[in-house]
Amino acid sequence: MAVYSLGLSGVLLSEHAFGNGADSIPAPACRDGFDAETRQGLSHHRSSYLPLRFDCVRDDGTVYSSDPSYLWMNWATASLTLVAALLVIGAGYATELRARRIARMS
Repeated sequence: MAVYSLGLSGVLLSEHAFGNGADSIPAPACRDGFDAETRQGLSHHRSSYLPLRFDCVRDDGTVYSSDPSYLWMNWATASLTLVAALLVIGAGYATELRARRIARMS
């Protein structure tokens, strides 16, 4: 949950910075840290909360990610969610086995 929260806060901050004050269009997340060639033709952005991403879109339709770390955050969130689900299922299975053993003994 912490990894998802970290990524979600990044997307929300990028979304909040867009259109909020002087020099905020296009989104600062799409401009800051990128060379002029990458930013050339920047028209708008697309954000998503599941999966996490903040994509920058050029006039010709090509897209680049404002932050490549969203990829590992998405994979980490999916992996940790799967592990948590397996642990819950395993705990339920172990409880069921104990209950059957007790029922057989009595």
